[in-house]
Amino acid sequence: MDAQPLSEFDRGFLVGLLVGEGSFGGDGKQPQITLRMHTRHEALFQWLMQRFPQSKLYGPYHHSGRSYYQWMARGRVLVQEILPILEADLEPDLDGHATERLAQMLINYRTFIQRERDRARLAD
Repeated sequence: MDAQPLSEFDRGFLVGLLVGEGSFGGDGKQPQITLRMHTRHEALFQWLMQRFPQSKLYGPYHHSGRSYYQWMARGRVLVQEILPILEADLEPDLDGHATERLAQMLINYRTFIQRERDRARLAD
């Protein structure tokens, strides 16, 4: 599946979605951004998968009276496609807390991120 190009609206929508609902972190080895939402938002998850086909969508899960999907971006898709958008468009005056969470993820996983960016440069 080829990714759909991102419009300015798409970029803003992605940033707003991740600021409001996303989790910035990692598994100790690589950074990841996770988005978990109710299954009624399935169309939104399909929108993400159309634009970032290398990301992963899990679910639907049903337990403890809750039904949800979980979307994750890590590795190449995170470093090469999503981080550049967040780094360019997410500013402290937009959302200080989310900016701090992103900054901490960038610090915690700086070696992994730099390695992926170097790989991308060498591949070009």
